[in-house]
Amino acid sequence: MTWTAPEAEIVFGATAADERTMLAGYLDWHRSVLLHKCAGLTGEQLAERSVEPSSLSLLGLIRHMAKVERIWFRERFANLPVERLHAGTDTDFDQADPARAAEDYAQLLEERRQADEIAARASLEDTFTFDENVFSLRFVYLHLIQEYARHNGHADLLRERIDGVTGA
Repeated sequence: MTWTAPEAEIVFGATAADERTMLAGYLDWHRSVLLHKCAGLTGEQLAERSVEPSSLSLLGLIRHMAKVERIWFRERFANLPVERLHAGTDTDFDQADPARAAEDYAQLLEERRQADEIAARASLEDTFTFDENVFSLRFVYLHLIQEYARHNGHADLLRERIDGVTGA
């Protein structure tokens, strides 16, 4: 039986709220847009590199964003001893395997869940040091929002090339 990415509702956050609610809401919106772009596609379709010669694929984006969530929330912010996902330059894209699509999708959901748990226990002002620079949880939210925003633009193009579907 061929695995297909589940339907995903786009989550709309508050348009007027405190800063924490707005940051978490915008991150959740971008997270849901990426999943929505993948909904209904098989592992083979998700792994399709539809914008040659780029190695970008929707499955690669799923793997990349799981890695980014882990790095910024668990590894750097919470300083947890976690193994790096898809270590090496572009392995999240270059080693996207359609047979592992369901596992990669589940990994992204798990990284999101753990990131949200970590963030819920912290203040936006809480900081960590990486490469001699001090970063706050606020920065992590903003960085993840811009990372998802950039890659959701890629996801728009990839999805349209795969099956013509456009829109949020």
